[in-house]
Amino acid sequence: MMTADDVLSVLALLRNADVDVWIGGGWGIDALLGEQTREHHDLDLANRTDQEPALMAALAAAGFVETLDWRPVRFVVTDPDGREIDLHPVDFAADGSAVQAAPDGEPPFFYPASCFVTGTIGQTTVPCLSPEQQVYFHQGYEPEDHDRQDMARLRQRFGVATHF
Repeated sequence: MMTADDVLSVLALLRNADVDVWIGGGWGIDALLGEQTREHHDLDLANRTDQEPALMAALAAAGFVETLDWRPVRFVVTDPDGREIDLHPVDFAADGSAVQAAPDGEPPFFYPASCFVTGTIGQTTVPCLSPEQQVYFHQGYEPEDHDRQDMARLRQRFGVATHF
């Protein structure tokens, strides 16, 4: 499991290494909501592709090793305690928008500049992805119960339209 303290520790580690990341997935939704609503298996982070060497060096120094490589789409690192970070490399344009590679044959994932926002974990302001971006990433697959609950919370709090 990835606890709130774990998330804040990883963010501090990466901030100290001058690495920019934004929280997505379940922790990203909880950051938008300002409260932890469920347990989280991992931490999803969007990261700048051009900062990957510094990111990997900082995570390696903290004991994380790469356990999955689906670059350029995503990769996963895991520490000896089993905590996982699912990393999503993004390339930024001059206007502040970004793109992430998609699986073969699919269009890239688009991140508008407006999707890079902040939320709160504990009493700490953290970088995360907007409610609309969270909805965008919850498409194209069969949702699990926690996905349905996450989308319901976003609808209730932010009034965003979701597809399930």
